[in-house]
Amino acid sequence: MTTVTTRTVEYPADGLTMVGHLALPAGAGRRPAVLVGPEGPGLNDFQRRRADALAELGYVALAFDINGGRWFTDPEEMLARALPLLADPDRMRGIGHAALDVLRAEPRTDPDRIAAIGYGTGGAIALELGRDGVDLRAIGTVNATTTGRPGEAARIRCPVWAGVGSEDPIMPVAQRDAFTAEMQAAGVDWRLVVYGGALHAFHHPPVDQAVRAGVGYHPQHAQRAWRDIVDLLAECVPVTD
Repeated sequence: MTTVTTRTVEYPADGLTMVGHLALPAGAGRRPAVLVGPEGPGLNDFQRRRADALAELGYVALAFDINGGRWFTDPEEMLARALPLLADPDRMRGIGHAALDVLRAEPRTDPDRIAAIGYGTGGAIALELGRDGVDLRAIGTVNATTTGRPGEAARIRCPVWAGVGSEDPIMPVAQRDAFTAEMQAAGVDWRLVVYGGALHAFHHPPVDQAVRAGVGYHPQHAQRAWRDIVDLLAECVPVTD
């Protein structure tokens, strides 16, 4: 098995001290890098393991924080944090840029080969980095068919992949249609995969927290979405020795 080195990184963003998880692949040379954004409740071991898995594939990976080290177990508390954030592209971009600065500062990172993936709120942040004109090689999102300010999607400079559950009430058909219309009008190289029968957060294993309506784990589609993201990275930012 590939030896992966991990460490916790603290950095300021959005008036908070963020606590990210950096995973480094074996070796000493520069490697392509991936930002990994969490869903609204925050960064937990799920995204940390995703970063570790990417490092095993040869990527430098930073699972970034959005809630100042907190994981919200109360859905109402989470929404009180997430909804104002999702309504403010500049705040999302600030969180994304702070994480991107940490990733770029890592000596193992090839600054010309960086991708961003994210789940829920973290996916929305990845998209906002693209709309801000950041030079990314790929953007991959799950449960984050969010739209941005008019015209700014034209600044996205890389392929965009989005996955969503067909029964997701938080990202319903009208939202998906608005997202794809925005991408198409902007001339983005985009793809949307709709996973049949899946709810919101279908990718995330059950955790000990209050259950929200419309949220549910779908293990088969979770595996498929992960493979789709890995394939996106292999296509757009391959690991080469």
